[in-house]
Amino acid sequence: MKIVMIIAISLLVLIGLVSAVFVGLGADRFWRLFGPPDLGPVAFEQLIRRTTPNDALACPTGLCTAKVEITTPVYPVAAAELRRALATVIASEPQITIVETADASLTDRYIQRSARMGFPDTIVVRFLERPEGRSTLAIYSRSQFGESDLGVNRARIERWLAKLAKITPPIG
Repeated sequence: MKIVMIIAISLLVLIGLVSAVFVGLGADRFWRLFGPPDLGPVAFEQLIRRTTPNDALACPTGLCTAKVEITTPVYPVAAAELRRALATVIASEPQITIVETADASLTDRYIQRSARMGFPDTIVVRFLERPEGRSTLAIYSRSQFGESDLGVNRARIERWLAKLAKITPPIG
């Protein structure tokens, strides 16, 4: 009984110390202790998905060889205009920052943090031109931590695409 009490008290002290460090440093600096929040760029054509369910992929037909959860539609605007429309959507999201913008490849990378704990997710978006002034996009969202994201990455992509459809309705 005495050993169980010592273990319980030690565990509570440890939780208290970690909580104090988290509050003292803030979420961004605390999670940086475990590595940079930006997980880097991706090449959609060669993308290899994680073995853990803490990512999600939306891709147009024919671009990605990896398993796709959401097939992205074609939009009746050029890629640059679609990019501006999605930027408006992303600006409406909480706790998001842009990490990189590559105009040559029409690719943007963001970090969005969870509301309570500030867990960082990296989201890469690539815009693709289609014939007749149309375009589409690919989105890969992945969590830095955890075995599972409880569907957060997929929900983010679905939410972004739904908001985008209100600004620029897809074809068909």
